[in-house]
Amino acid sequence: MDNLVLEQRINRLLDVDSMQDYAPNGLQVEGRREVQRIVTGVTACQALLDAAAAAGADAVLVHHGYFWKSESPTVRGMRRQRLKNAAG
Repeated sequence: MDNLVLEQRINRLLDVDSMQDYAPNGLQVEGRREVQRIVTGVTACQALLDAAAAAGADAVLVHHGYFWKSESPTVRGMRRQRLKNAAG
């Protein structure tokens, strides 16, 4: 399935536009365009990303993503490393 179609279906299923949230919802890091295998987890931590890579995942679906509305939008340190790993 196309990753943008998958995002639209998840957003519709969860009715994300009907609620206020303290974090941005939706696709935060675009990876492979075609998604066949998804790994899920609570937080986008390094251990989850490593497990997803080992499992051959095309996408990772988490409750706590990379970006938060109250945090700096800069990509440095740990965030930089995780995004680098996510990009492959």
